[in-house]
Amino acid sequence: MNKTFDFQGLSNEEVLLAREKFGQNQLVFKKENRFIDAIKSLLKEPMIALLLVASLIYFISGEYNDAIFLAVAIILVGTISLYQDSRSRNALEKLKDISQPHCKVIRNGQAQEIKSDELVICDYLIVEEGTLISADCSIVYSNDFSVNESILTGESLPVIKDKTKEDNTIYRGTSVATGMAIGKITAIGNNTKLGKIGKSLENIKEEKTPLEQQISSFVKKMVFVGAIVFLIVWGINYFRSFDWLDSLLKALTLAMSILPEEIPVAFTVFMALGAWRLMKMGVVVKQMKTVETLGSATVICTDKTGTITENKMSLARIFALQSTKISTLENNINEDEKHLISIAMWASEPIPFDPMEIALHDAYTKTIEIDERLDFKMIHEYPLGGKPPMMTHIFENKEGKRILAAKGAPEAIIAVSSLSVSEKEQIENAIITLAESGFRVLAVGEAQFDGDMFLIEQQAYNFKLLGIVAFYDPPKKNIREVLKGFYGAGMDVKIVTGDNAATTSAIAKQIDFRGCEASMSGDELMKLNDIELQEKVMDIQIFTRMFPEAKLRIINALKANNQIVAMVGDGVNDGPALKSAHIGIAMGKKGTEIAKQAASLILLEDDLAKMVDAVGMGRKIYTNLKKAIQYIISIHIPIILTVFIPLALGWVYPNIFSPIHIIFLELIMGPTCSIIYENEPMEKNIMEAKPRPFTSTFFNSSELITSVIQGLMITVGILFTYQLAVNQGFDESVVRTMAFSVLISANIFLTLINRSFYYSILTTSLYRNNLVYMIIGITILAVGIMIYSSATANFFGFESLNYKQLGISISIGFLSVIWYELVKLAKRRRF
Repeated sequence: MNKTFDFQGLSNEEVLLAREKFGQNQLVFKKENRFIDAIKSLLKEPMIALLLVASLIYFISGEYNDAIFLAVAIILVGTISLYQDSRSRNALEKLKDISQPHCKVIRNGQAQEIKSDELVICDYLIVEEGTLISADCSIVYSNDFSVNESILTGESLPVIKDKTKEDNTIYRGTSVATGMAIGKITAIGNNTKLGKIGKSLENIKEEKTPLEQQISSFVKKMVFVGAIVFLIVWGINYFRSFDWLDSLLKALTLAMSILPEEIPVAFTVFMALGAWRLMKMGVVVKQMKTVETLGSATVICTDKTGTITENKMSLARIFALQSTKISTLENNINEDEKHLISIAMWASEPIPFDPMEIALHDAYTKTIEIDERLDFKMIHEYPLGGKPPMMTHIFENKEGKRILAAKGAPEAIIAVSSLSVSEKEQIENAIITLAESGFRVLAVGEAQFDGDMFLIEQQAYNFKLLGIVAFYDPPKKNIREVLKGFYGAGMDVKIVTGDNAATTSAIAKQIDFRGCEASMSGDELMKLNDIELQEKVMDIQIFTRMFPEAKLRIINALKANNQIVAMVGDGVNDGPALKSAHIGIAMGKKGTEIAKQAASLILLEDDLAKMVDAVGMGRKIYTNLKKAIQYIISIHIPIILTVFIPLALGWVYPNIFSPIHIIFLELIMGPTCSIIYENEPMEKNIMEAKPRPFTSTFFNSSELITSVIQGLMITVGILFTYQLAVNQGFDESVVRTMAFSVLISANIFLTLINRSFYYSILTTSLYRNNLVYMIIGITILAVGIMIYSSATANFFGFESLNYKQLGISISIGFLSVIWYELVKLAKRRRF
């Protein structure tokens, strides 16, 4: 690096001193105290407010034991909530850290990659096409360099920058449009231009996802229902007893039972921990909504190079027009073929980072006797452009000798070259032969130009086409299994590439890709109107010679067909399509920073197999969250009705449960839904099912009916036990204990049965989830102490049950939920 640019950069000691003096390269606007914020959020929870009111009423009434118990319960509920919040925040902090942009710097005379927040003042930052600029810098070296500054100025046209210009500063947050540059950092963090204007962004709130909105709406409705029922129950109790405090307490009991506050907690925990689990698999989720969407993906659009193939380019074949034969480097190549390789190298970047250009530089080193690279300096560059694209470089040495070299898509170079009919036929035959063997082909041309006023467009030069260079990029070893995984999950796969049709189809055949018989080019696609494209896009699986506008039209056409689209991309030109797709996927290693910023998900190891795992994880998270929410709804119904029905119907013991019983049940339900179900493994048929419709909700009618029926059956069991105990002449404490035991046993069996809505309890008992039995064990132990310890029994108003009473309670609890196993059996027989 320093041989080329003569920059040593900072030493390790200088970096530490600069960081100590100027701080980290981070934008910090609002100071946050995570613990205080969590406490404030907790105090806004309706359940906490109800507990505080109930505790206060007990104190006023002189029932200090109950008041203290509820006060302790508030602390316990708060601790659990803070713990869950901490888990979620920590998971998201780790995600934020790992998804942080990276950049290249020169330190100790070497180029190295670091996280952007590790930059310091006076660092030498290397920026190149496709990267985001991470700090404000003064340019010290540049080559055909321009920057998109629209984030700061609103102007979308690129701005040319050079150290010799008056405006030789590049700014944080802008992106490199063309070329490359090295800048010496002058400002970091809040001192950058973006940092100084960024304070206006600190109060912008993130929009809620559709699922968050559904859950928020459901909880608000339940709060409203709870408030209405609260007033009704308060009124009924008051007009019977004329004791407003006692009536208020009993009404609060029902209000507590109605609030499904576990649902938003479960959602947050599932999404955050799901994102964290994906990160451990090598998949970084940048947006929470992506976790929701993963299980719905119906189509995945992927590029070819580096995704389906290894992205390990080797110069495999060359075809020099003068030699009229296809050769390999292993053969004794002639002077025409050497000249072809030489011009192809000159048409590449002086410091190559593209695999094909690296391969050309390597081939030049191996085949050319005298290396002239240090003798020539690039004096002009035409960046990759045109449809199909080409690029041109102009070099000159001290004696004034010039090299004007171009390479690009064969169609592009043929179009700007003077060829006879026979020469054109020879070239086209060579291209077909090479492409059908799976080689990626580029045409190479040279031109003469002695003037100082370079032509505006590279296509204006009169090129001599020298021949074809062909690269082989082998398919990834696991790609067949990856495709099987997508196809098995009911997903359609489409290849969207800039390569030509013959090469792409040849690679597609090698990997058993479905639909390699037909393809469509970008130019053909752009001629179709929207309706025609919507029809074609469902049938065509291979799209070649694609450019940004064409890729974006594919994504939009699929979306218009109600497809949920995942798009894999890595280049600057993929940005619009990645942004438009429901799930934009960038490659962590070969992806540009612009692609990573536009994407919602990053594959750290550039391995598409991780996307299959991610889809499975997305489906698992959604399924387990649905289990948790259905469990919450099912178990809340019997609590509500057991509190309300005896009171409304004037039964002998109208207030069978009090706030202390409800809060104990809440302490059981919280861990059950957000710990047990979050930790459930993936069901074995989850990747065999079709993607769920994106329009489906957690509260659709069939699933809601299932939860309601389960809840009503448990209610029937509790109230039947209530009446059975009353008819046998048991007092209130025994009736309460038996009813409570039915509810607890039904809760335990419901937890086990709802681990799957398809497989039997015998199958799910083999699932690996030790938390299930740990939570159930703790629950049984706690209830046993509550009933059979005289101190706690007196406190909760319980009575020790004999074996018969306990057996009846457990049996009824079991029967009230086990019936659903017959429903699952019918499902398995039907499908």
